[in-house]
Amino acid sequence: MTGFPLDPNFQPPRWLRGRHLQSILPSLGWRASRVQRRAIPLIAAADELLLDCGDGVTLQAFHSSPAKRGREPGTRLAVLLHGWEGSAESTYVMSLGQTLFAEGYEVVRLNLRDHGATHHLNRDLFHSCRLPEVVGAVQALAQRFNGMPMVLAGFSLGGNFMLRVASHREAAHLPIERVLAVCPLLDPAVTMTTLEKVFPLYHSYFVRKWTRSLAKKQMAWPDHYDFEDLLRLGSLREMTRQLVAAHTEYPSVDDYLAGYAITGDRLTTLAAHAHVFVALDDPIIEPGDLSRLARPDKLHISTTAHGGHCGFIEDLTGSSWMDRNIVTLLSRNPDR
Repeated sequence: MTGFPLDPNFQPPRWLRGRHLQSILPSLGWRASRVQRRAIPLIAAADELLLDCGDGVTLQAFHSSPAKRGREPGTRLAVLLHGWEGSAESTYVMSLGQTLFAEGYEVVRLNLRDHGATHHLNRDLFHSCRLPEVVGAVQALAQRFNGMPMVLAGFSLGGNFMLRVASHREAAHLPIERVLAVCPLLDPAVTMTTLEKVFPLYHSYFVRKWTRSLAKKQMAWPDHYDFEDLLRLGSLREMTRQLVAAHTEYPSVDDYLAGYAITGDRLTTLAAHAHVFVALDDPIIEPGDLSRLARPDKLHISTTAHGGHCGFIEDLTGSSWMDRNIVTLLSRNPDR
């Protein structure tokens, strides 16, 4: 379908192959509670970090070291980043974080601006083109961990951010060893249309989550924000249009969405080997857009027939298949 390698190793049982089930299952409470229990070692070892990202921006992260559990300190640092309106506590982040923590990695779970309980940390609003502060967070971590080799891993919008970080001009000066992007947002304009016209259930889901987030921002900064009218719109496009006009330098929604697309030549300057994983049945990311990515030698793309959006669930109990796939990949030479 896409012309990219199809990984045959992810074969969930037939009843678990539905794209929507795979996409929604990780967010269900009972699934999340299982992951939380499995991640108790990761959580118990976690210390909060407030990272100086430059230009007065502070981002929150949580660092878990094997040394806090009586083991040898890690020799590699894994920095994990959630998707839009997710957080460092998102189930997929906790699941991969615990898997890598058990493998001996130093693990940092990063929160984007205005995600998690961080709306009070920075006055200005989050938007998806705020790449410099995420680069600044990675720079701050590189300094804190004395140049330890880094693995950057992100999901959905987080995968998009991590690929852009590794393509940034500063990336050449950072000890980035690998980038792992699970179901990364490829072309935001295409995804916006897909949410509006094809899968309105997901559109409504993101409207609800974004509305709650903006309400929290207003509560944290009541003298700066009044979203009363905007919160009643119920349209991602119209909400985006109004916020882009009022709170960014972009002249239009189209310009803003293009500002964080990774299609075209955006990834030609990758400073490290990057691995993109996309399920062909992803209801949010259009797999056909993979053909619109630049293909530098450092970019590796693989697809699965199933998995939905950031799902890749094989059963209802353990870690996701993607967690184990990533561990296997990290054990190999980057060129493979």
